[in-house]
Amino acid sequence: KKLPVFVMLTAAAAARAVARSCVRTFSGVSATSGKSKVWTLGKLNHVAIAVPNLERATNLYKNVLGNDNIKAVDVPDHGVKTVFVDLGNTKLELLHPLGDNSPIEKFLQKNKDGGLHHVCIEVDDIKAAMGDLKKHNIRTLTPEPKIGAHGKPVVFLHPKDCDGVLVELEEA
Repeated sequence: KKLPVFVMLTAAAAARAVARSCVRTFSGVSATSGKSKVWTLGKLNHVAIAVPNLERATNLYKNVLGNDNIKAVDVPDHGVKTVFVDLGNTKLELLHPLGDNSPIEKFLQKNKDGGLHHVCIEVDDIKAAMGDLKKHNIRTLTPEPKIGAHGKPVVFLHPKDCDGVLVELEEA
């Protein structure tokens, strides 16, 4: 099933709204302490979409929508095949399972047609961000950052602590 372009654009707009909301929530001065944070939230790095058919999804962005700025990256440590579609101001990350224990496989079992998986926002200091977020009772899915598809440390925030959104932080 192909999504109409306006649906994809609406999903991207929603992700930008989430990112703007997170910037207000996590950056600058702490609402609880009034002190400046030792880390800052940066730009939206990408919006990740889990897809059941990676070839078909890649074809949509490359051949139908005309974006030639596409890069495939396998990330075995995360159990995913990724295809990044560079949009200039941000990227789309198409996600497909790699291996039997892929979290994307589990996501696709629940969401047969695929869908919005997570948003990734850059931070200047991932360890400081993790420590500060822990103080605010925001859980991470792993105790330590892992190396992500861009070769940089990443960590995922628990969606139950982020208004139902899986948020990935990537060190800039």
